[in-house]
Amino acid sequence: MNWDDMRVFLAVARAEGLTGAAPVLKMDPATLGRRVARLERHLGAALFVKSPQGYALTDLGERMRDRAAEAEAVLSQAMEVGQTAGLTGQIRIGAPDGVANFLLPQVCAAIQADNPDLEVQILALPRVVNLSRREADMAITVSPPVAGRLTVQKITDYQLHLATRRDASPVQSLDDLKGRPIVGYIPDMIFDKELDYLGPLGGDGVQLASNSVAVQMQMVRHAGVGIVHDFALPAVPELTRVLVDEVALTRSFYLVRHASDRQSARLTGFAEVLCAGVRSEVARLEHAARLTDERLVCDT
Repeated sequence: MNWDDMRVFLAVARAEGLTGAAPVLKMDPATLGRRVARLERHLGAALFVKSPQGYALTDLGERMRDRAAEAEAVLSQAMEVGQTAGLTGQIRIGAPDGVANFLLPQVCAAIQADNPDLEVQILALPRVVNLSRREADMAITVSPPVAGRLTVQKITDYQLHLATRRDASPVQSLDDLKGRPIVGYIPDMIFDKELDYLGPLGGDGVQLASNSVAVQMQMVRHAGVGIVHDFALPAVPELTRVLVDEVALTRSFYLVRHASDRQSARLTGFAEVLCAGVRSEVARLEHAARLTDERLVCDT
């Protein structure tokens, strides 16, 4: 068995199939299927349960994935020795889609501009990113994980408020929300308790729902009222905050990394500039949202 076999195995395990792994390895699915079959023959045991839905790991496959991921991390750290001229290589960040849509593009673009040999990938998922399976090198979350071999650092707090269209009829109390469609998460797809925003509103649940923050913003923009991130408001100028004192939420972002990556100077350096960039961007955008509210008050 060689490391190239392990690269193939890890890619298929992470993609849960041949089609998803093919572009990662720049190989066609048929070739990958033969490589996996050859590896299983060499081991004398199945690593995957194959079905039309994809490739699911067997118990042996899960154990091998964990060990291979650890070896991959050690190899990556060894390759960093002697690298001194900025950040290089590929780094993947997992994040909820609110962060991925409204913060990470500009933050990562600035980091990459300062490090031309760096490739940054943003993995936006409506669930918690699985770092143990190496879906990403690091992840931004809204709750600190309590299990797993992970390191956690708080990045910053952020604010959320109720918002609606600027040209909608005035909202001066919670009673004014009656009869208006409420926008929020699909209830049974809220993957973190910190995303359950609608408690302060009471009422009968949501009438317009999505598992995507970006889609929720568009729903509010077109038809409804809902809890939105202050840092997202500058990107949707048709919206304005309402009942700012009555409905105000504070949440936090955390950066989560695999414990075995603590010795990686490259990943640690990237984490430092990423956290600083996210903190700065949240502060800038929230300030812009407040200034817009103040201008509206003065205009009226």
